[in-house]
Amino acid sequence: MHKLSLHPDRLFPAEPEVRKIARDLYRSVRDLPIVSPHGHTDPAWFAHNQAFENATELLLAPDHYILRMLYSQGLLLEDLGVAGRDGGKKADPKEAWRLFAANYHLFRGTPSRIWLDWVFSEVFALEDMLSAETADMYYHRITDSLQAEAFRPRALFDRFNIEVIATTESPLETLDSHKLIRDSDWAGRVITAYRPDPVIDPEFEGFRTNLRKLGALTGEDCFSWHGYLAAHRQRRDFFRSMGATSTDHGHPTAMTADLSAVECEALFARVQADEVSAADAELFRAQMLTEMAGMSLDDGLVMQIHPGSFRNHNPQLFERFGRDKGADIPVRTEYVRALQPLLAKHGNDTRLTVIVFTLDESTYARELAPLAGHYPALKLGPAWWFHDSPEGMRRYRRMVTETAGFYNTVGFNDDTRAFLSIPARHDLARRIDCGFLAQLVAEYRLQDWEAAELAGDLAYRLAKEAYRL
Repeated sequence: MHKLSLHPDRLFPAEPEVRKIARDLYRSVRDLPIVSPHGHTDPAWFAHNQAFENATELLLAPDHYILRMLYSQGLLLEDLGVAGRDGGKKADPKEAWRLFAANYHLFRGTPSRIWLDWVFSEVFALEDMLSAETADMYYHRITDSLQAEAFRPRALFDRFNIEVIATTESPLETLDSHKLIRDSDWAGRVITAYRPDPVIDPEFEGFRTNLRKLGALTGEDCFSWHGYLAAHRQRRDFFRSMGATSTDHGHPTAMTADLSAVECEALFARVQADEVSAADAELFRAQMLTEMAGMSLDDGLVMQIHPGSFRNHNPQLFERFGRDKGADIPVRTEYVRALQPLLAKHGNDTRLTVIVFTLDESTYARELAPLAGHYPALKLGPAWWFHDSPEGMRRYRRMVTETAGFYNTVGFNDDTRAFLSIPARHDLARRIDCGFLAQLVAEYRLQDWEAAELAGDLAYRLAKEAYRL
């Protein structure tokens, strides 16, 4: 049986002199509050504050990072506690956990291993590594702990020193959980973000049905261009009343457009048809990014663009289990020409903030850093998703800093639905950034006091400012 040990110098540079600088920088930011401006935790957790069910339901079944690795090794999702769309039988939670534990070695060298070990050690005080031998002990320790008041969602929120967390909801959501949180006597700050993909993407399942639902919610004619835009404005205002400071757009590409009103009306009519061409779907998404930017100038919501993922690449898995099961794959993404229509129209307006992310690392130095290093409205989101990792974060800093600087980036956001991993992810990001800054100090490219200021900015202040929190 091997011991679970989190080394205090983990993730810091190997060179002793640089490691010492990193250690000192990290000490100055380690205990700063967590600002989580973009993520996918369930607001119902904080609204109702019910105990999490068991180890599998909390840590295994919802985590697409874990599922994709195990699925790649031939394990079945139903055996890992994942429910199918057809409501078929899934594995007993304890058996699913045993299967996960027996295969925990598959995560060696991955960020999932770093996050999970932090959770096991820091949240549940486990001292032995997860394995087939320790599976039952882990399952019972975690599941029993979750029944205690100290492990309920609000208590963990406070324990993790979270200052604010943003969830992400569709315009079709009523935000009842956010209302309950707002009206409660709990001081935790949980806000929403406007994610309009289901009513902006003509290729999203149920698009026409979603337009009807949007019309029913708003009283607008969402099959007319004017009524459709008015419905968005109304829902954005409602989201703002529930605390939203941002929108989020998960389009396949970063393409934007700036069509005339007549062209927009004709295009909107075409995308309502039973059969929509891929070209029209892409053009409509492109136009709506520019429309959303214009609305952000009016209502002040920060705009996030998350392009470059081939969603649901495995059609059989999607048909059986739905979205977010580990089958989304990065694709090559172009930004310079794609963003030009939006930036030509709004990119010079200092009232607008557009935060752009990428899964295509080849664009960091060639496209994104030069764009963010020029346009006042454009900022770079942190290393995201597949690159939310030690090496991904280092590559990001190396490729963007010399052209865009630090202050055209927006700090860190965890972008996760795995609630207990949030402090682990922020700790990892703080360690990596401190290591990067330490190297600059060691090379006499920064003074030590500048690095200390930057460490605090990257860990805390930049996210608050960029997301208007």
